[in-house]
Amino acid sequence: MRDAMGTRSPPPADPGRAIVVHLIDGTYELFRHFYGQRRFNKGKDRRFGAVVGVLQGVLEFVERGETHLGVATDHVIESFRNRLWEGYKTGEGIEPALLAQFHPLEDALRAMGVTVWPMTDLEADDALASAAHLAARDQRVQKVCIWTPDKDLAQCVEGDRVVQVDRKAKTIRDAAGVREKFGVEPALIPDFLALVGDAADGYPGITGIGAVGAARLLNRHGPIEAFPPEVLGERRQQALLFKRLATLRLDAPAFDDVDQLRWRGPTREFDGWTQRMDAPRLLERCLAAKNLAESASRRE
Repeated sequence: MRDAMGTRSPPPADPGRAIVVHLIDGTYELFRHFYGQRRFNKGKDRRFGAVVGVLQGVLEFVERGETHLGVATDHVIESFRNRLWEGYKTGEGIEPALLAQFHPLEDALRAMGVTVWPMTDLEADDALASAAHLAARDQRVQKVCIWTPDKDLAQCVEGDRVVQVDRKAKTIRDAAGVREKFGVEPALIPDFLALVGDAADGYPGITGIGAVGAARLLNRHGPIEAFPPEVLGERRQQALLFKRLATLRLDAPAFDDVDQLRWRGPTREFDGWTQRMDAPRLLERCLAAKNLAESASRRE
């Protein structure tokens, strides 16, 4: 079965017996829909076009019977990491037509009844990591699916219970998949990124160390803190700084109980949003999905 984002879907939990939690990178999806629609519309931007695209994708989850989901967003682009490294990514260069849809996306998702985590001092990736950490510790949860291609999130993968769904590569990546792609265990992804750098986030890594060399060092010595002094020499402190940039936080506010992620249908405000976005079908689909969810719940 193909999922809402175009990738083959992980198997759902058995109804009434376990929970599958879907955690979605809302900022990535907003960018994806914005530029996808711009190409399709030959350079023309609709005011809420990307927002509608993300909402449609999220709605497809519940239409196919998924129950627990949350969306993380960057309410602002800058975070605490900008105070640690001057070159860390900023909002500079984001197109105004795209930036103007950041906050409407959060409001529209809430109105649709979806749990949203808008990040300010932390990043959307931190919210995804925190939510995955909490969900994985709930014995009712069978699987946690993190929907993002961002390689930072590979550090959150645990066996085949917490997986990364990379719709860009059309891949579901478990721990074996992380090892195959990066050459290291998920827990060593921050160390790996510290050594090789992350151009998307704006830090360069350690000069002269590529992906193969980084994997070899980490598999031989373990995390950077365990490296013999001569391996990095005076570059050790810079590597540890980059590791701090790459390490996702697990203390972002997410939820107290996994059932807070259960979708229970749109709020009364969603009607106004669908009118504002000129997308009336979204409300009809939400109400139909709510009826189906309630029917399924009564059968459990």
